[in-house]
This record gives sequence, C-alpha cells and structure tokens, in this order.
Amino acid sequence: MATGSSSYKKRHTKQRSMHPHLPIPASRQFVTRRRILMTIPLALFSAAIFLFFMPFNGSGRSSDSSLDLLSTINEIEVVAEFPHDPNAFTQGLLYAGEDTLFESTGLYGQSSVRKVSLRTGKVEVIEKMGDKYFGEGLTLLGESLFQVAWLTTTGFTYDLRNLTKVKPFKHHMKDGWGLATDGKVLFGSDGTSTLYRMDPRTMKVTDKHVIKYNGLEVRYLNELEYINNEVWANVWQSDCIARISPKDGSLLGWILLPELRQGLLQSGHGGIDVLNGIAWDSDKKRLFVTGKLWPKLYEIKLKPAAAKSERQIARQCLI
Repeated sequence: MATGSSSYKKRHTKQRSMHPHLPIPASRQFVTRRRILMTIPLALFSAAIFLFFMPFNGSGRSSDSSLDLLSTINEIEVVAEFPHDPNAFTQGLLYAGEDTLFESTGLYGQSSVRKVSLRTGKVEVIEKMGDKYFGEGLTLLGESLFQVAWLTTTGFTYDLRNLTKVKPFKHHMKDGWGLATDGKVLFGSDGTSTLYRMDPRTMKVTDKHVIKYNGLEVRYLNELEYINNEVWANVWQSDCIARISPKDGSLLGWILLPELRQGLLQSGHGGIDVLNGIAWDSDKKRLFVTGKLWPKLYEIKLKPAAAKSERQIARQCLI
C-alpha cells in the first residue's frame, strides 16, 4: 500500500465484564460435583464422534486449513545483509538473476522503477513515473516488467533491458497494490483480503479468492512474490508474510519477521517504515526481504517458530 506508517493500528478487543465469584452453598456442593462427574464421559464421547466424522481432504489437511497452521509457522535467520537505498519507498521487489534486483518505489513525485545491484545497493538504471502516479507492485513476465499504481486501475509495462515504458494497461482490481507471476498468469492484490488471478494479455480477472485465517479475513495483502507454487504476501503494517495457495486461496502458513524492523529501530534508524518487499532467487534458492525506507536488504532463511497460539498469530498478523 502507499501510505504505510511505522506506528501500528490499535487493536480493539472486546472486554468481558468481570463479576465477583459467589461462593457455592455447602448444600449444593455435592450435587454440583456429581453433575460435573456425570458430564465428563458425555463430553469425551461427543468429542470422539466429532473427530471421527470431521472431513479431511486428500492431503490429510482438515477442510478448515487453519486448524493445523501452528505446524507451518516460521521465524527467520539472517543469512546476509546488503545495502539498500534508505530513500526508496519500496513497493515491489524481484530478483532477475546475476545479483540484480528490480524494484518499484512509491510516493507522489518520487515513484520509479529501478534496476539495482544486490551487492552494492547501487541504482544502475531508473525510470521515474509521472508525478500523478504513486508506484506500487512490480513483477517480471518474459521480457516485460508490469507495474501497478495506488488509487488507480492504470498500470504500466516496461522494457526489461532499459526500463523504458512500453505501454499502459487497465486492470480490474479495485486498486493496485501487489503483483506476482508464475510465468503464465499474474497474481494481484488491492489492499483487501482478495488475491486475484489475471490474464496478462487482457488484464481481466480469471479467478479470485478471499484469504482467511480461522474465519477472519487477512486484510491489507500488499507486495507479492511467487515461490515454489505458493504466493507469498506482505501484510501491510505487520511484520508478517502470509503463504497462500494460488489454487484455492487457502492459507498455508505464516512467516514472522519482527526482529528485522525492531533491530533497525534499535540501531537508530527511526525513520524507517513498514516491512515490504519479497524477492526469490529460484536458481540458488535465496530469499530476500526489505522494507520501505530501510537502509538494508536481508537474505534470510526460514526456521520453525517457537510455540505460538492462534490468538498470538492473529494479534501479530491480522490488522
């Protein structure tokens, strides 16, 4: 999204009204215990019946894919750090081989598409957008870069070799936030909980799915990357990446990265904005992430997360 803020939205939780516990009269204590003992076998029997008949799909995953998500929660380890332009309001990021990145940046009057050296962070080629556009997601399909923009259905294609604009296009999402591709179709996000599939020739939507976690919509899907038959999405204003099945929109897992932003803040980089930007080197299996106005880009690897409750995940990743 465009106007990211490093301050997180306050989460409003329902407060239960607390009442003092009244003591149980002595004459009722025996009856109460007896009822409890009679209830336990019935509850256990009911639970067994529920588990026996609960539907599963062919992979063994419950029909509600969030039920076993706690086994697919990852944290990260930093493999390497690289310099990153601290003035780049990163909206889209991709790896194009030979230690070369392509990046789209936002903010009115500052939006651009750029070719960047991974090792040095140097901007080698840059194409600025018009002042009326706020740059957003970027992806590479064939020899063309596709870029969307905020608060408009207009996007642009660029020549990979020199970043000259080729032509504009119109998409059919509500807004332009993120883009990714599997090499055949485009996947897009518009800041809602919807993941779109689009025909790159016409930009028409051919399929879409609302992404949910435990029945709650995963809103603010932002920058996207296609990795190993999954779509990975930054969730705006969170330190989380959602792993999504492009086939049916099911949520496959979470990646938690709070230490990156917190580390930058603790080292004196108070002007940074949110985590945004995922790039995948499919040849060397390297994963890169950065953020808006971050002075560093990180190569990371995943590791199993420490035990997290579903409530903790929802509090951390759902905005």
